[in-house]
Amino acid sequence: MAAEGQSLTAEVRIRRFRPGDAEAVAKIMEESPEAAKWSKESYEASGGWGGVLALVSETQGELGGVLIGRQVADEGEILNLAVRQANRRRGEGGALLEAALVELKAGGVTHVYLEVRESNSAAIGFYVGHGFSKTGKRKSYYRDPEEAAVLLEKKLTG
Repeated sequence: MAAEGQSLTAEVRIRRFRPGDAEAVAKIMEESPEAAKWSKESYEASGGWGGVLALVSETQGELGGVLIGRQVADEGEILNLAVRQANRRRGEGGALLEAALVELKAGGVTHVYLEVRESNSAAIGFYVGHGFSKTGKRKSYYRDPEEAAVLLEKKLTG
């Protein structure tokens, strides 16, 4: 697996999600109200889902971020990406995303898609900064509160 053991710095590494990570991932999600809400059990079960790519960032044995994506044929989708608030703006989210894109491309993915809450301008800016383009909007896509989703896409070429 390309992402296993990949280092961001001497302190941070990107690795595959393990079932024992579910509790720490759930805590990261509690700190990330803008991220999609899944149960701890959903994270535990995600390793058994076909085509799933689940990565975490780890610093000195503590999880700092998580990315869950999936591949269907030649398309990839980022389902969830969150970084612990204390670890934000240090490159962890970008490292998780780049590791996922490398892995998806190696698996034959040519396009990666995702949705972001319309009000989450920081996430939209993050993805645009990583080469994603806005391609549309889905009205009333999110609940609690109800909100539109901005659709983003990145073409993986070369």
